Amino acid sequence: MVETALRSLPLSGAHGGSAVVSLSPAAPAERVSLRVRAEDVAALSSVIGLDLPTTPKTSTSGNGLTALWLGPDEWLLIGEGESDLMRTLGGSSVLHSATDVSHRNTAILISGPGAARTLNGGCPLDLSLRAFPVGACARTLFGKIEVVVFRSAEDAFRMECWRSFSDYAFGLLHEAAEDAAV
Repeated sequence: MVETALRSLPLSGAHGGSAVVSLSPAAPAERVSLRVRAEDVAALSSVIGLDLPTTPKTSTSGNGLTALWLGPDEWLLIGEGESDLMRTLGGSSVLHSATDVSHRNTAILISGPGAARTLNGGCPLDLSLRAFPVGACARTLFGKIEVVVFRSAEDAFRMECWRSFSDYAFGLLHEAAEDAAV
C-alpha cells in the first residue's frame, strides 16, 4: 500500500496585523468551484439546501455553507465543518460542473476597524460599506495575484487565494495593516 503524505496547512501558525486590524489564517474548509446554467440554478439550489445568489457581487449563507457569486453562471461554494459538497452535488441529476478546489485555495481573515484600509493596501476595489456592503463578494486583484474578497461583517473580510500565493498575500496584508494603523 502506498502511503500518502498529509498536506500541511498554508500559513499554519501565522499571525499579524496592527492596532487596528487582525490577520489570521482561516480554518480549513471545503471549496467547490461551481458552474450551472441559469435555468438550472433553482433546482441545484434545492439540492444543496441554499439559494445560489443570482445578483452580481452578492452571497448567501446558511447551514455552514456560503455561496459567492463570481459570474453569471459561476459560484464559489465554501463549506465549513462537516460539509460534503462534492458528494451532495455528485448525487444530483441537475446538469452542472463542480470542481473541488479545497486544496488549491486557502483564506486569510482580515478584521477590525482598519480592515478595509488594510485590504485596500493591495486591492483596487471601493470597499466602503456603501459600495461593498456586508455579504458583498468579488473576484479581483490583490497586489499581483487573483483573489476573491468577501465582506463577512462591517469590519471583517475573508480573502480567498491560491495556497501557493498565500505567503505573498499575508506579507502584503501585514505591511498594509501597519500602514493602516498610522
